[in-house]
Amino acid sequence: MSERVRIGFVGCGGIAVAHLKALVKNPYVELAAFCDVNLERAKSVSFQYGAAGAMVFNRAEEMFRNTVLDAVYICVPPFAHGAEFEAIDRGIPFFVEKPVNLFSEQAREIAAAVERKKVLTSVGYMNRYRKGVQKVKGLLSQDTPILVLGGWIGQTPRLTPEAAIYNWWIVKEKSGGQFHEQVTHTVDLVRFMCGEITEVHAYPAKGFNKGVSPNYNIEDASVVNVKLANGAVGSLWASCSANGGGGGVSLSIYAGNTTALFTGWEHSLRLLRTGVEPEEIPGEQNIFEIEDDAFIDAVRLKDASKILCPYSEGLKTLEVTLAANRSMVSGEPVRIPFK
Repeated sequence: MSERVRIGFVGCGGIAVAHLKALVKNPYVELAAFCDVNLERAKSVSFQYGAAGAMVFNRAEEMFRNTVLDAVYICVPPFAHGAEFEAIDRGIPFFVEKPVNLFSEQAREIAAAVERKKVLTSVGYMNRYRKGVQKVKGLLSQDTPILVLGGWIGQTPRLTPEAAIYNWWIVKEKSGGQFHEQVTHTVDLVRFMCGEITEVHAYPAKGFNKGVSPNYNIEDASVVNVKLANGAVGSLWASCSANGGGGGVSLSIYAGNTTALFTGWEHSLRLLRTGVEPEEIPGEQNIFEIEDDAFIDAVRLKDASKILCPYSEGLKTLEVTLAANRSMVSGEPVRIPFK
């Protein structure tokens, strides 16, 4: 490897830009290639963030075939995965945004290929890197969690007719819905701090949002009840219909002697413990930079221990959110992993 880690991007949308803003600060990074189905978008992002001589493509296989890369970021919608195989075939470490897929069979194939080739991977569950999350994880290893409550509550999507045509998030067959695409962060944190989720029973609400777009067919809200391997229970929720305010991101974990209250996208923590003064730990504003630096260091130093969420972990979180989607359709509990 050269002195700098040569990075390629597959997908140049909003989440890619969030990573690029962090990566341009890293002295070990060279942003060498950009690929997007919208070639003009790839050109624009390359112009703004790319190194001198950065190459632009609209097909991932062409990018892999015509560049020499040390690592790649895959920042595509849930329905659009597959570039992972190109990276795996070449032994190139990759970072993939959450959720890692929309289709369990393809995700399992990718995970198996990663394991066979021993490719270094990282998944964009950045909240695992937060100090507050790390502290609570340590406490809960000695104080078994009993109840978890949390989710993401936002407003009805408001899109211009032009934007709605291109907005995959509002289409169930592309995003998987809000629980799968957004509350996946909360699901992952529950798994990371509290242990595996073994069963879900989900309830959807539809038909309340009006006039969003003819393409809009995701749930307006959902509630997913969960069972954990240690016997704990919980309820996780999603809503994209709360226009009066008062929503946001939250996760509350209750153990015998520990209460952890996370709030906001940044997951600021209020920590309550028996016999201990309450503690406040603000969520890091530069969490993408922290997550990306960990990945770059892992690639550069060939040290996978710096990665807190490899692909195998992202797959387990995917199994939970896809099981919830199955339960929304069947009305029945779904065990995890499902077949």
